[in-house]
Amino acid sequence: MPWCDTHAMNQHLVEIARNVADGAHAILIMDQAGWHMSNNLMVPENITILPLPPKSPELNPVENIWQTVCSFAPIDARVKA
Repeated sequence: MPWCDTHAMNQHLVEIARNVADGAHAILIMDQAGWHMSNNLMVPENITILPLPPKSPELNPVENIWQTVCSFAPIDARVKA
């Protein structure tokens, strides 16, 4: 999917839910991006969303990856991203 929005997130949750073992429950730890916390999000019964606290990039491993990637990218590439 080319967009990060509530529709894409709902499709992603459906796919995750289909792959959770019978009788099991998934906990998804997510930042508070708008599409992660939308009131229109349809969270399946076998999934719980655990939001990270706001403004806490140190708890989000993806943020640490971006810091590393950006440290190797030329300045003009970072501006376009």
